[in-house]
Amino acid sequence: MPDITYQSGGWLAIQASDVTVTGPNFMNNLGEPGTQLTWSNSFAQGGTLDVTDTNGDGQLSAGVDPSAPGFTFSGYTVSANGLDFPIFTNASNTFFYIAVDDVSAFNNAVGSSGTSNVYQSTASGPNLYLCFAEGTAIATPGGEVAVETLAIGDSVVTAEGRSVAVKWIGRQTVMTRFGPAERLMPVRFAAGSLGGGLPNMDLTVTADHGMLVEGVICHAGALVNGETITRVPLEEMGEIYTVYHIETADHEIILANGAPAETFIDNVSRRVFDNYTEFEALYGDVPEMEELPYPRAMSVRQVPMAIAARLAPRRVG
Repeated sequence: MPDITYQSGGWLAIQASDVTVTGPNFMNNLGEPGTQLTWSNSFAQGGTLDVTDTNGDGQLSAGVDPSAPGFTFSGYTVSANGLDFPIFTNASNTFFYIAVDDVSAFNNAVGSSGTSNVYQSTASGPNLYLCFAEGTAIATPGGEVAVETLAIGDSVVTAEGRSVAVKWIGRQTVMTRFGPAERLMPVRFAAGSLGGGLPNMDLTVTADHGMLVEGVICHAGALVNGETITRVPLEEMGEIYTVYHIETADHEIILANGAPAETFIDNVSRRVFDNYTEFEALYGDVPEMEELPYPRAMSVRQVPMAIAARLAPRRVG
């Protein structure tokens, strides 16, 4: 039996006649990369909608995975409040349906008209970038403080010992009920796993968060070794959890649970954060940031062999 990966609290219905499709090779309500849906009207419907992973691959697949009988995932999603919601079609292709947790809250965020994300082959959760889990201890001039208690204007300490001001704290709510699961799993560094007693206690960050290791910014997911550096099971995180990013005026290396970790760098969008409108109101359009002059390892194969060997779990016997 397929696993139920998501149960919505309702859905928004859109008549196909109210939908315009832009992009290449759109056919039978299933798109190709680059296509989008734009609609001019939607209406709320109650009831629940079970979204299932029919082929058991851990993710929603366009044209394969259904919700209720006769409904099929179209391959499109739409963003609201930093999350992505899947769009389905019915058997006769006369309606599109957006599965949501709370119809009224979603409709307030998106309105009765909108534009989908570009076509993708799977429904994904939010993008996760450069984020710390709640409770991460960040070094400040007055001592370590939990990341979620920091505010704009507070000072943090860099790895070089300088004091720099916090420009913005981005918050992102993560819903774990959409796959692929591995993409949503944070990475946990056990105390001492980076060497030299660092981190000084277990540290949990998102998989794309960069840790400075021997002069290389290594994404956490690229350092996973299965024992001392591991992915955190989503069951442990719960259905919803929150992560935080720290932005300073420049790209910096700060200390998180004592370990050197990067601050936000805008080679990814701030729009994925729940409170992006706060940044926009404060700063508007800003120039691109200059990244620190360290090499970056974003995948396992890019991590220098010497670093991988040093961080590998030690075998006894």
